[in-house]
Amino acid sequence: MADFSFKVSPNIVLGTYATSRIGASVLKWGARFMLIVDPILKETGIAEKITKALDDKKVEYFVFDQLSDGADTEVLSRAMELAKQSHIHGVIACGGGKSISVARTLCAYYNDAHTIYDLIDGATPNTAPLPLICIPTTIRDAFLFTDTIPLIDARTSTIKLLKVQNGLCKLAVFDPNHISTLSENQLESMSLETLCLATEAYLSQRENFFSDMIAEKAVELLGYALNGSPTLTITTPKEELLCQGGCMASLAAATSSVGMVSLLTMTISARYGISRALVSTILFPYMIEECAKYKTARLAKLGRILGLAKPDQTDEEIVQAFAEDVRQKIAKANLPARLKDLSISLEQLALAAEDSGQLELSNSLPRSMTSDDLFSLIKTAF
Repeated sequence: MADFSFKVSPNIVLGTYATSRIGASVLKWGARFMLIVDPILKETGIAEKITKALDDKKVEYFVFDQLSDGADTEVLSRAMELAKQSHIHGVIACGGGKSISVARTLCAYYNDAHTIYDLIDGATPNTAPLPLICIPTTIRDAFLFTDTIPLIDARTSTIKLLKVQNGLCKLAVFDPNHISTLSENQLESMSLETLCLATEAYLSQRENFFSDMIAEKAVELLGYALNGSPTLTITTPKEELLCQGGCMASLAAATSSVGMVSLLTMTISARYGISRALVSTILFPYMIEECAKYKTARLAKLGRILGLAKPDQTDEEIVQAFAEDVRQKIAKANLPARLKDLSISLEQLALAAEDSGQLELSNSLPRSMTSDDLFSLIKTAF
């Protein structure tokens, strides 16, 4: 067995109304911040709660919310220019993957002399990063606890995985109150996407005893949120269970790796702007069936944790029940069940599969897979 090394990068705060205390928390890293927020958070009222918490502690900040085009190099260039003009001490990022990816990249390269496109093309930062505080408002972020950032190259609409300094994020705040602003369909698709992320981490070739422990607990918590608790002793609200499960799924992915669904989801979303949650949800049961060919025992264990196993069932039957349970949840939530339902062609998806095969994370999948193998999964789900 290879040596196991684990270092917790950010402090993690998880709790109801944790966001209301953010003003006091950030002052230890400076007094002038750039607040990067997803525009939708203004409509839900979350942005106002964060700015009030900063105002109460007299924290100086300005808001950047020009994220409608996604997390790409052009958005990053605009954000970087504003940040340098304002001589900020750090960045606070609030939202989903778009806002956090832009904020992480900005902090990592703020003091670097290279251009954005130098960095995209392979240059690595050799300067100290700006302090970063993250407030995820969705229940999953596969890269939050890693030294990798997915960013879209606006020139080609393809994903680039940037390597950055360790210890980039100083504080990650998970507040279950943010989940209550999601619609039922959004919550269901994100919940299944998060369960898929934990499953990927459990099946990866990079899995280890530590990532297994975290992934299993993430699956258990997400199962309680999706299916209800098997006993009356667990009274934790659904939003809190999802927040806990999402945090642990992200940790599991950081200590193991994301898998084939996450790879395809990133590249499809980068090229065509399609919701990552919807693509992940569609591909999830097909990934289970693909991995059942060589990871049966591990999938069956997750099925047992989710309470899907019946007495005397074989591992193969439990795995099939796992895939079927995901499909039932998709149908119950009235979510798209096939990729063709997303108004995208097979030819377009072939390009995304080629993009996925070129990312270095393809070496961490449950088995060695080429672009053709990934396209085969897409065709099955189309």
